[in-house]
Amino acid sequence: MTELLYKPDWAEAQERYLAWWRHEYYGRCGLAVWAPRAEPMDLPAPAPPTSVQQRWYDLEHIDRQNQYSMGRTYFGGEALPIWNPGYPGNNSIPVLLGNEHELDEHTGWTKGAPVLAERLDVESLHLDPQHPEYVWTLAMLRFAVARSQGRCLVSTGAFGGCGDTLAALRGNQQLLLDCLDRPHWVREAEAYLMEMWCEHFSVLSAEVAAANGGTCGWFPLWSPGRFYATHNDFSYMIGPAMFRELFLPSLKRQLDYLDHSVYHVDGIGAFAHVDALCGLERLQALQILPGAGKPSPLHYLDVLRQVQRAGKGLHLSIAADEVQRALELLSARGLFLDVWCASETEARRLLECAERWSVDRG
Repeated sequence: MTELLYKPDWAEAQERYLAWWRHEYYGRCGLAVWAPRAEPMDLPAPAPPTSVQQRWYDLEHIDRQNQYSMGRTYFGGEALPIWNPGYPGNNSIPVLLGNEHELDEHTGWTKGAPVLAERLDVESLHLDPQHPEYVWTLAMLRFAVARSQGRCLVSTGAFGGCGDTLAALRGNQQLLLDCLDRPHWVREAEAYLMEMWCEHFSVLSAEVAAANGGTCGWFPLWSPGRFYATHNDFSYMIGPAMFRELFLPSLKRQLDYLDHSVYHVDGIGAFAHVDALCGLERLQALQILPGAGKPSPLHYLDVLRQVQRAGKGLHLSIAADEVQRALELLSARGLFLDVWCASETEARRLLECAERWSVDRG
């Protein structure tokens, strides 16, 4: 697949992705630039959903939303057109294992007591292929692949991962107590759930691998192999020693399974774990995301340089007017910037400037 309707330069972008994963310098930093398309495609505007059910489950409606949005977007550099139904958590592993979940027009959240709120028998939990959300997920991926051929890529989804799945099944407060009272159980539960995660990923990625020439997910990057943006938002609430002892083993298992990964360091409280993450041989890159209400990632230059000194790729979401400063402060080798521009003209100009501003500082 060398060309996509919504991204005619897909073949060139693939080559840049391959070089970025290899931590090679290819004349500029990695740069995904999104902007309103100067000449939007002639696609009818979809009607708003008439119900929560239509918003999240009507595949024809979801497809119209996706196609209309992509037809009005300029995908510059490494920016990707990715078909997805949204990520409200309705088909995440905790839900597939029995957590109750509620949706509204915008998102979803767990309701009621988590499945393991008063139990420790995590090994009694198994993914049921007949679960309605499991059935819907596979149907959705097959539908998306059919509608996306030659147009765009298809997301494998967002369905949980290291630490966060167990936190959803047990409840944050109870899991914090478990980390103190029964750390051995936490490690064993994590190991069990990570094996389940790998098996589930294999099923989902098999549905889209041929169409994508690899995989992409909730995090808008592409890999020719198995890719997922790893994370552990629960780690915000624990210290580095506990993170290393209880959660690093299952994270290592996940990285051994995947071909490529970026770790989603979400919030300044998670910055405490950057040292441990930089020591993971199989981890290619870290995303440094300070969190809502916090300054730009460039404010945390010591953390950013720590990642680059460790030889890891660095992913940042910044404003268009910060790109030049980022490239003055950081090496363009392994750096990936995710940027929104106000117009396609501005986006194209930024891509040209990035080649002049980029410097390989090793």
